[in-house]
Amino acid sequence: MPDEAEADTPALLAESEVETHDYLLFARPGVQKRLVAELQRGRIEPELEVDLHGLRAERARAVLREFFADCRHRRVRCARIIHGKGRGADNRPPVLKCKVNYWLRLREDVLAFCSATRRDGGTGAVYVLLRNPNKGGERRNGR
Repeated sequence: MPDEAEADTPALLAESEVETHDYLLFARPGVQKRLVAELQRGRIEPELEVDLHGLRAERARAVLREFFADCRHRRVRCARIIHGKGRGADNRPPVLKCKVNYWLRLREDVLAFCSATRRDGGTGAVYVLLRNPNKGGERRNGR
């Protein structure tokens, strides 16, 4: 069942077309560069976190949906998602990291995300900047 915050955007690339580098960085157009820089430096304190490490993709997506519903309910502005580094012995790309990189781009409530600082999990976790819960409520309800 799709989450209401997941964008129905036909212009979005297919999952296989989204490149996943070691360091993740994404920001929607219009998000201030200063704000993204603060996120990258770990200066915006995550208020909530979820650990997906070790989960299968289907379960991880369900857990992530519940997590974002909780974030919305608690009016969280910044969250941390631990996806793990996914470095297996067979040199395949990290499954959960690739999926999280794609799934977060689908969500309208995600303004930006980037790999965490070393103290918070480094490239095995991301900081996620969520839409300010005090802004845009009228627009979303009026759709």
